[in-house]
Amino acid sequence: MAFQTALSGLNAASTDLSVTGNNIANASTNGFKQSRSEFADVYATNLQGVSATTPGSGVRVTRVAQQFGQGNVDFTNNNLDLAINGTGFFVLANDGALEYSRAGAYNIDREGFVVNHKSQRLQVFPPVAVGSGTGFNTGALSDLQISTTEAPPQGTSDAIVNVNLDASETEPAVPFDPSNAGSFNHSTSLTLYDSLGTQHTGTLYFRATATDNQWDTFLYVDGANAPVGGGQSVPLVYGTDGSLTTANADATGSVTYDAFPIAGADDLDLTVDFSSSTQFGSGFGVNNLVQNGFASGKLNGLDISQTGVVFARFTNGQSQELGQVILAKFPNEQGLSALGDTNWGETFGSGDVNFGAAGSSDFGTLQSGALEASNVDISQQLVNLIIAQRNFQANAQAITTEDTVTQTIINIR
Repeated sequence: MAFQTALSGLNAASTDLSVTGNNIANASTNGFKQSRSEFADVYATNLQGVSATTPGSGVRVTRVAQQFGQGNVDFTNNNLDLAINGTGFFVLANDGALEYSRAGAYNIDREGFVVNHKSQRLQVFPPVAVGSGTGFNTGALSDLQISTTEAPPQGTSDAIVNVNLDASETEPAVPFDPSNAGSFNHSTSLTLYDSLGTQHTGTLYFRATATDNQWDTFLYVDGANAPVGGGQSVPLVYGTDGSLTTANADATGSVTYDAFPIAGADDLDLTVDFSSSTQFGSGFGVNNLVQNGFASGKLNGLDISQTGVVFARFTNGQSQELGQVILAKFPNEQGLSALGDTNWGETFGSGDVNFGAAGSSDFGTLQSGALEASNVDISQQLVNLIIAQRNFQANAQAITTEDTVTQTIINIR
């Protein structure tokens, strides 16, 4: 019986050595979580229980438990490298099945999907409407795909003109003529875009009138007049405090111009807001000119926020939300099944998976351009290695001793 007891000790110590060796081997594996061997004693029992004089029958390995402590965060120069700081796992699609990982080294495959080294696709909450900025559908999982097509243009529909007109200026002596600089007091230009993303030059001319605190404005697009309600000019009226009172008799300060025809594109339907313009005694100045149109753009880069929102940046200065990286958590992480390649699978023992966004509830946050290192402490593992070796040697010595005793009994005459 003593042989079997010592043999169980050898097997347990051998398992402990294997676990420790595996930890050491993966000391540089991103997202790896170290394991520890857990043991329990063995007794031969019957219906009456264990006698007070019954010796133990050895030891057995109850489980190899993984320790999901946080690893160090190492920074890289790849925006698609992701590290979780806190609770959670990345969610990966593997031919329809879901796997979970803390390893965040991702790249883009030939179809534009964000994948790991096994070509498993990173899962995100899809945007409610791409580019709308209205949030994400947290009830659905979607593959994260980076589109390499050009971002569509947007025609200009609104503009804000914030200028100061000099209150001391007088009406020019000649009728307005855009080709005659003496027929207007000031002018300024802004870029407009049609529905195809083609640039057009919009020029605003400002002409003081004979009426105090009143100016006429004229808008020309690519040198052609853009009228309002059939009229050529838009009157701006200012109060005695220098603030705008009306624009084209509208107290809101917004002026909608007639549809301006653009060859090959939709008509330019433009509303200009003059409400922030002023008439003070200082010289003419352009404080701000803003319009909401832009040309088409090519993908210029990716940004991932701490909450996992993936932004695509384009050369036209626009950004687009592509999704929000999903994190998963379980009631019992140690119940997860190790699948290899630093992936885990859900089991009955782990409990049901809960999905969420980084930074919400008790989920951790994401760090882009970083990887979580293995949580193996080499110094501790080397000490464990020595302890496991001593245990193995001691059990081997127990077998040697039992063999000597047995040989003595056999030699009795």
